[in-house]
Parts: sequence; structure tokens; C-alpha cells
Amino acid sequence: MDKVGYVYLLMNNTNTVIYTGVTSNLQRRVLEHKEKLVKGFTKKYNVNKLVYYKEFDNIVSAIEREKQIKGGSRKDKINLIKNINIEFKDLYDDL
Repeated sequence: MDKVGYVYLLMNNTNTVIYTGVTSNLQRRVLEHKEKLVKGFTKKYNVNKLVYYKEFDNIVSAIEREKQIKGGSRKDKINLIKNINIEFKDLYDDL
């Protein structure tokens, strides 16, 4: 059986920075970002608010979608978020 995959977008508290990621365990991965256990971009720019996620049947499909999103513009990412989360609320507690 294939592992499910998730594409997710995180923002900082002022909604000025967007991070796109992929994982097989969304709850754990976002918690790692929130606890600043992930070194690099999200820790440096305090990006830890889950504003968008989508589940896929397998990780390969999730990775393909992540690449598409990363290749898009900031405007495309904002529109993607607004389609499900118009107020840019942190969706982590809903997981």
C-alpha cells in the first residue's frame, strides 16, 4: 500500500513569507516547524502557520504537486490558499 502524501503551505504571522512543503505525516511535520526543530528557511523566517494543505493517495503525487506549486507565482499560491482559507487562519488545530 502506498503512503499518503500531503502538500502544505506555511506562512509567517504577518503573511509575508510562504513556504511550500511535502510530507507523509502532516501533523508531525507542522509541529516540527512550530517547535523550530527544522533548521533552515522556516526557522530563520519564523514560518509556522499552516494555511493550506491537500492530501494525496500517495507521496509521489504529492511531490509532483509540490513541484507545480513551487514553480508557480506568489499570486498563484495566495489564490490557492484563499480558495480554502480566505482569512489565512492557522489550520493546524483542525488536523
